Amino acid sequence: MATLTAIKFNSPQGADEMLSLLGELQRQKLVTIHDGAIVSWQSGKRGPKTRQLHNLAGIGALDGAFWGMLFGLIFFVPLLGMAIGAAMGALSGAFADVGIDDNFIKQVRSNVTEGTSALFLMTSNVVTDRVIDAVREKGLQPELIASNLSNDQEAKLRDAFAAA
Repeated sequence: MATLTAIKFNSPQGADEMLSLLGELQRQKLVTIHDGAIVSWQSGKRGPKTRQLHNLAGIGALDGAFWGMLFGLIFFVPLLGMAIGAAMGALSGAFADVGIDDNFIKQVRSNVTEGTSALFLMTSNVVTDRVIDAVREKGLQPELIASNLSNDQEAKLRDAFAAA
């Protein structure tokens, strides 16, 4: 089963740096990246830029409509009218079925702010200890902000990232 994670970085370039590392780790068969997207919010800009990871997407990957709806729900709903807001409310119910609930959306919305970036990934087959070691060696300081992992799995990952 694939896991959806949202990982925050305290710079607009952090998500790209992590993606580069994960690409190396995927070549070593330490993680399988099914799909993903990056949100980068440069300082002084009104909003974030988003980018789907087409080059890493494999068979069964999510399409651009999924990422577009998710990021619309997270970042743009406050700017939309009530009719569109109601439609987005219906979408949020559909997202809940795959582990993207209101809490996930609120966590991402409050953490991904101007001057930061986030990497959204659908992964499986993660050799967690080796991936965490590589993140530490690279000096990246990710912060897990949301996932559809179990509470115990998420707590372990948060602890590992906090120590990175």
